[in-house]
Order: sequence, then structure tokens, then C-alpha cells
Amino acid sequence: MNEPLVLGIETSCDETGVGIVRGHTLLADAVASSVEEHARFGGVVPEVASRAHLEAMVPTIQRACSDAGIALRDVDAIAVTSGPGLAGALLVGVAAAKSLALALDKPLYGVNHLASHVAVDQLEHGALPDRCLAMLVSGGHSSLLLVDDITLGVTPLGATIDDAAGEAFDKVARVLGLPFPGGPHIDRAARDGQITIDFPRGLSTRKDLERHRFDFSFSGLKTAVARWIEAREASGEPVPVADVAASFQEAVCDVLTRKAIDAAVSNDIDTIMIGGGVAANSRLRALAEERAAAKGIRVRVPRPGLCTDNGAMVAALGSELVARGRQPSALDLPADSSLPVTTVVA
Repeated sequence: MNEPLVLGIETSCDETGVGIVRGHTLLADAVASSVEEHARFGGVVPEVASRAHLEAMVPTIQRACSDAGIALRDVDAIAVTSGPGLAGALLVGVAAAKSLALALDKPLYGVNHLASHVAVDQLEHGALPDRCLAMLVSGGHSSLLLVDDITLGVTPLGATIDDAAGEAFDKVARVLGLPFPGGPHIDRAARDGQITIDFPRGLSTRKDLERHRFDFSFSGLKTAVARWIEAREASGEPVPVADVAASFQEAVCDVLTRKAIDAAVSNDIDTIMIGGGVAANSRLRALAEERAAAKGIRVRVPRPGLCTDNGAMVAALGSELVARGRQPSALDLPADSSLPVTTVVA
């Protein structure tokens, strides 16, 4: 049987992504980002994102087809992120996918954004093992997921109880005077800094671990950094941006990797897959590799371009669903901004 050719559409936040995948082979990954339109606001503005998706959708689909050397009629299925994400942004992608599915008479798969971040790793490292741990870290999510079969569902082990890791990066970057989005700029600044400040590690005390062993909290860390900077400025001393960035980044990566390794060991898992925008962070990758190696655990991380939101990840999950004969979605598929991670196909 020929491997399925699937077109995937991603519009959960500020990236209009269209990917085309045949089996586990990536043929096209076209992305139109509206991040510069949001930068002056210091964060994503939902209405601006929705309008940007409307403007970018058709040109991005055309570019993806051109890059892949295919016509739209050639695809076997259409996959689209149906949630979670910004409601208005999701609606644009879901409406576009429905239109294509109806016009082309192709099956439609409304898929989970987080499950797609797991599936995209297959485009780079081949099929996922029968059982693995996924750590997804982004602006909206910090999650530990037990994955047995990505097409049937995942089991949540832990999640953020307040600010996600990526959100904390953005907010700390703002108080340091660094541009939005904050993650890449903090990563870059940290390379010139020293880890000289002992910032708090959320949910890491013995009492916290009894109730929130695999959960994350970065709100207290974000506040601690802001207060440290305020105290420094109040005393008339310069703020060592690189040192603050390095110390903050270390606190985040320390907690993320410690809990991921603990979850893997506790569940007898020998492979950790890391996805989401924060997975592009160089310190997170290095620390995860170091700590996992000490426990005999393998780490799989897609290249940075596949960690951030993109259509390729949606197409990758769609391709897996088609290959395994999973039931497609109905044409009245809704956009669900709070779609639970346990629902892979809406």
C-alpha cells in the first residue's frame, strides 16, 4: 500500500502553517508568521492573529503545494489543528480545511495540537517507540505525557498549574528589555552569562512533590526574577542581563528535565521525546541529554524548525491516522479552544 499523502493546516496561535507529508517523509513545510505584528504589544493579540491567518492561508497552501511538487487533488487527506488554541485563529484553519475536504472529496482529520507536537518527531527520527514519554513545552503548555499509541490517545502525567515555560520566558524577557518572543533572546543572552543567581524551582520541595510530583509552576520564578531586577534598579546598580538570563534559564531547564527524567524512570520508559517551541532552547536540549544519558534514557528532539508551530506536525499526525485506518472527523468539526490532550482526533 502506498504511503498516504496528507496536507496539514496549523493556525492555533500566530503561525499559519501548511505542511505536506508522505508517510514519514516531509515534502513541504510552509509557514507564514505574524509574530512581528504582535511584537509591539509584547504578546499575541487574538484578533490580529485571526486576520493574519485569513490573509496568509491561500498563499501558504499554494507555496506548500509548489514546494512539494503536487496539486491539491493529489492529497489523500486533509488534517487540521482543531484545538487547543486561540478560538478565532483555530476557526480560520478549520474552515479552510473543511472547504478543501469538501471541494476535493477527501477525508478530514481534526487533530489535537499537542499530539501533533509529538507526531512531528517521526519526520526526523522515524516511528515512535511503542511506549515513550513526551515533554511538551511551549508558550501555552508544559506537559508530561505517556504515549503508547499517538493515534489512539495519550495519558497526562503532569502539566503546568499556572504559567507555562514559554510564557515565563516571554515575561522575563520583557522585564529584561529583550524583544518578543522572549525564548530565543534569553537563550542567546544566556550564552554570555554566568549562573550566579539562585532563582526558585517551582513545585520542587518535598511537600510539593507529594501532590504535584510531575506538575510545573513558573509563576513564582517569573515574579522572583522581576523582584530581583527591581531591587537591583532601586539600589542604583546595573542589571547584569546575561547573568539573569542564564540563571533564569537554568531554573526552568532544571525543573523541566528533573521531572521528565523522574517520570520516565518511574514509568519504566527508556525514550523521552521533547517538543514545543521551548524545545528549541539549547540549554534544555543539553541538560536533557546529559541527565537522560546518566539513566540510560534516549532523548529525541526534532530540529528547532519543527519544534515551533507548523503545518508539518499536523500533516505528520494526519498521515499516521490515515495509515492506521482511524476514523476521520465529520464535516461539522468544531474548533475547540480547550480540546483536552486525551482527545487526539476531534
